[in-house]
Amino acid sequence: MTKLIECVPNFSEGVNLDIIKQITNEVESVEGVRLLNVDPGKATNRTVVTFVGEPEPVIQAAFLAIKKAGELIDMSKHKGEHPRMGATDVCPLIPISNITMEETAVYAQKLAKRVGEELNIPIYLYGNSQPDAKRNNLSVIRAGEYEGFFKKIKLPEWKPDFGPAEFDAKRGTTVIGARDFLIAYNININTTSTRRANAIAFDVREAGRTVTDEKGNKTNQPGTLKFVKAIGWYIEEYGIAQISMNLTNIEVTPVHIAFDEVCKSAAARGMRVTGSELVGLIPLKSMLDAGKYFLLKQQRSVGVSEKELIKIAIKSMGLDELAPFNPDERIIEYLLKDKSASKLISMTLTDFADETASESAAPGGGSISAYAGVLGASLATMVANLSSHKKGWDDRWKEFSDWAEKGQYYKDELLKLVDLDTVAFNRIMEGFSLPKSTEQEKAARDKAIQEATKYAIEVPFKVMQLSHDSLQVIKAMAETGNPNSVTDAGVAALCARTAVLGAFMNVKINASGYKDKAYTADIISMGEKIEKQTIALESEIIALVNSKIA
Repeated sequence: MTKLIECVPNFSEGVNLDIIKQITNEVESVEGVRLLNVDPGKATNRTVVTFVGEPEPVIQAAFLAIKKAGELIDMSKHKGEHPRMGATDVCPLIPISNITMEETAVYAQKLAKRVGEELNIPIYLYGNSQPDAKRNNLSVIRAGEYEGFFKKIKLPEWKPDFGPAEFDAKRGTTVIGARDFLIAYNININTTSTRRANAIAFDVREAGRTVTDEKGNKTNQPGTLKFVKAIGWYIEEYGIAQISMNLTNIEVTPVHIAFDEVCKSAAARGMRVTGSELVGLIPLKSMLDAGKYFLLKQQRSVGVSEKELIKIAIKSMGLDELAPFNPDERIIEYLLKDKSASKLISMTLTDFADETASESAAPGGGSISAYAGVLGASLATMVANLSSHKKGWDDRWKEFSDWAEKGQYYKDELLKLVDLDTVAFNRIMEGFSLPKSTEQEKAARDKAIQEATKYAIEVPFKVMQLSHDSLQVIKAMAETGNPNSVTDAGVAALCARTAVLGAFMNVKINASGYKDKAYTADIISMGEKIEKQTIALESEIIALVNSKIA
């Protein structure tokens, strides 16, 4: 499986777009690396760049970018709101998939050693790459910033991990390390006072503030949020102050909790949050969790589409106050998504029908069966959401929200299978097109055909399982949902039945070409049980619907 790491270097240039482009051109010059996001900030005079790929290409791209930044950026002339110490200020590596933090830390050390030795830039390790716990905190390393490092670097305890112990006036120093996913997030306040913004930052950040009692004793008063670093600053470009935050463990303190906590602190101090700003990228889960959080606060159903949850999150946190927020450009999973893998479900209804009706053999009955299952689950979810918001049923909103959330799950999973069924068919065709001149080629061809055939059995069987399971939501809506929508539940049952029976046809025809007959006998047996249960359940639901409309 492919190992993926993310690199998020911060460059001390946010105004000159030509310089930024020259740096990112270096990243894009490396094969196997994908540039995901470039986020310049004028007031901070800083640009956050995000790219992803396999480890070796990523550290090569990072090396080239650091080299180019050192050539183009003169730190002796740099001014900006954000703390900084070098042309490339910080360069973290983050494990994304199929790679451990320990492995990522080794790659960070490898990059740091190369930059220090080949570019002669003083390099400090931080985070999981730094073995010395006394100097693994970025803010501790960066204390004193660029101006203070002329003296700091001469101290024995601050000798760089790699590179010369001489401060480079033009390029400064760079911190390289490995860390978990971090969200850089700024919250906008309706004040111009940095001091008041800092008061809010001290209220919420984990480090809190130092307080002095009447006897002059100093103690630390922790803030309300764990794994949060925060400072207040004034952004002249926007004419407002911000709370600038780093959320270093989004499982403990997700973005929506940080937002709400700042809202509470600001209100208590006579100020108001007007919106917020994401720096760089955010995981999809963070946006979906935020959308659900704000819907639950309104006592509204969370069983809505992914798109709607993201929209709620954007509006609730004011992520579009300072600039448009495009989910396709800011959510990491959307940037990594293979667009060709969702060809059918991205079509209009007309195009999908035209594609189905064309002379091509795919999409065929398998994809149509999956989509019938999608429609059944969607109708059931609609009934649940209508019931959740029905006048006079206010005390039942959570009951129907839970059903709607289940319906959304079945709908989303079945949507994936619409395209995967066509992928399965195409894999079989590709297998048959392989050469068969030699015994070795014949063996490879046969293996490819058998693997593709098994996949072509598994996909429609999954359609059967999901469509059958969706009937539990459909039946509940027929029994207890909004009575005005009972026929919608009936149509949903018909769709689910069609999906199960249609998908089973595909299972059986594909199983006929698979050589492992023990496997096919087992899958056919399970399919027959699902088909029988589905037919019985669909009949029960239709009878129930007819009894209510008679």
